[in-house]
Amino acid sequence: MSRYAGPKCRLCRSSAVKLFLKGEKCESPKCPVVRRQSAPGQHKRSRQKVSDFGYHLKEKQRVKKIYLINEAQLKKYYEKSRQRLGNTGEIMLSLLERRFDNVLVRSGLAASHAQARQIIRHKHFKVNGRIVDIPSFLLKIGDKISFEKGRLLIEVTRPVWLSLDDKKAVLEITGLPKREDVKEEINEQLVVEYYSR
Repeated sequence: MSRYAGPKCRLCRSSAVKLFLKGEKCESPKCPVVRRQSAPGQHKRSRQKVSDFGYHLKEKQRVKKIYLINEAQLKKYYEKSRQRLGNTGEIMLSLLERRFDNVLVRSGLAASHAQARQIIRHKHFKVNGRIVDIPSFLLKIGDKISFEKGRLLIEVTRPVWLSLDDKKAVLEITGLPKREDVKEEINEQLVVEYYSR
């Protein structure tokens, strides 16, 4: 699988918005998106006028960068959501939010998606009593994620569909994520329009 191994902040600067790929650094004034308003590159060219196709493509690329997934994975999520009844974009975001690595970030058990992927691969978590080492594992209502009691938690506001029991060191999925639970500003309709061309 190919994945981006370069500077994470470069991805944020090319998108011209914070993607929260570096955890705490994205919240601080040291964030390169705040410090440098120009696009990355030697000549720091000014941003040119973008076509409709360009807007759709940029939004799709942003979603891929936010959730650290590749093109094939995003297309599969789109196909799954298209087959279900309801708003395709909202269903797709709900599927992306229920990924194992994303749930760890939303619950505060990991600072970033990259860190969540690493600790999942290192088998630090169990889902319903079984070790799961697949970051793209799709969680459903009633699933319980158990972890070590001493695991450092990052202070975040957890969405209502996640319930954390600190004493038992268990995180439970109590509902499905809704559109308003997504922290990042994503225009999912542009992604749907890109794939439905």
